Amino acid sequence: MMSPLFRFHLSIPFLFLVFLVSCTVRYSPVAAEIPAQAQTFSVGSFPVRAPLAGPNVSISFVETLKTLMLQQTRLDLEKKDGDLKFEGAITGYAVQPIAIQGNETSALNRLTVTVTVRYTNSFDREKDFELSFSRFADYSSTRNLADVEEVLMIEINDQLAQDIFDRSLGNW
Repeated sequence: MMSPLFRFHLSIPFLFLVFLVSCTVRYSPVAAEIPAQAQTFSVGSFPVRAPLAGPNVSISFVETLKTLMLQQTRLDLEKKDGDLKFEGAITGYAVQPIAIQGNETSALNRLTVTVTVRYTNSFDREKDFELSFSRFADYSSTRNLADVEEVLMIEINDQLAQDIFDRSLGNW
């Protein structure tokens, strides 16, 4: 017959194992509303129509949107004519001074990017839309935009892509 102390020591590893297994259950906060018959999505080129934006602005935005869709949905990427289509343009790219100090100089600058998106859902035309999305990131006015632009664009593109996902497929 086992002593109660021995049984207690045997139960500790078992409880730890149960705890460990329960922690591996994955929770996904993403609640995408994807038509059951949808298998693919496509993202157009998003040409730059903002005078101050460089060509890399479009490329980095498109890649961010594609990556987010691949990570947060079961859909496959098509070059064009996917079941769900994202098309549009980079329509705004502006730097403005903010946080004006007493000596009338700016402590911060704000980079704002605007993207116009046309979303087409081949299975539910009521979900289609054409909207503009804007996001911004601030940086020190002592820094040159060229030195911080890449980092700022990563932040802005992540936010824009998530906004577009939430509007098109988010279950809000």
